[in-house]
Amino acid sequence: MKVLFLTAAQSGTDETNAVENVLSEAVKESSRVGDFLSEIGDHIMSAVPTILIALLVFIGGFIITRILLRIFTKCMDRSNADGTAASFLRSLLKILLLTINLIITLSVLKIPMTSIIAVLSAAGLAVGLALQNSLSNLAGGFIILFSKPFKAGDYIETNYSSGNVESISILYTKIITVDNKTVYIPNGKVADSLIINYSEQDCRRVDFEFGISYTDDFEKAKEIILSVADEYELVLSEPETLVRLGKQEASSLQIITNVWTKTENYWTVKYDMMEMVTKAFQEKGVSIPYNQLDVHIT
Repeated sequence: MKVLFLTAAQSGTDETNAVENVLSEAVKESSRVGDFLSEIGDHIMSAVPTILIALLVFIGGFIITRILLRIFTKCMDRSNADGTAASFLRSLLKILLLTINLIITLSVLKIPMTSIIAVLSAAGLAVGLALQNSLSNLAGGFIILFSKPFKAGDYIETNYSSGNVESISILYTKIITVDNKTVYIPNGKVADSLIINYSEQDCRRVDFEFGISYTDDFEKAKEIILSVADEYELVLSEPETLVRLGKQEASSLQIITNVWTKTENYWTVKYDMMEMVTKAFQEKGVSIPYNQLDVHIT
């Protein structure tokens, strides 16, 4: 019995020692955690002034960026620069200024400049590889804006569409077709395509072919056409109107007519002249022939 009692007492002592050891380790661990949190708190407190300064620098840089962009916009307005080119350059300047502001802010946070440059270089390479087509369109935008084959408001024709140019952005040219559809063409494709600008010149030539019967006097028909052109105020006197017998078709004589007008009046003159000449032919007894086939029976 005495032996059993001693064994039980020794066992209880061992368990007590084990608990004490566990508690001691827990206290030490909690002390380490407390020291770690204290160190984090100290680091945060020491970094707060730097963070506040970086925040102020970023906000100040943002304000300066807005001021510089306003000054740039006013300068472009005073120089009467093309609105599309001014908008394009303003976008690029904004991106550049914001990038500089970000780099300065990161520098204030004591991030090594070499690290910043390395990250930006890697990001630039990754973006360049991922956006090859977009970079091609960006380059096309530069070509369009500085070579100026057209501007906003011009009526153009490309390999892909035709219509009035609504705007030229960094990547796309926006065109409104004559039936009021909106077409976005990548600038890279526009720069590489054939471009016909119908609005660049002050005046345009309007071409017609008027058919009359072989039985009619073509000299009389020419005089009628010339009279209509001379009396129409939208037709220019210079360059001179051309009215000549141009073709001998199977069923008609084709009188070629070329008149000149202001570019903005092209379609008005196109339709008005057709209506007025047709009406004048009917009043003067000049017939407009149908296709006919003469059959001779022997």
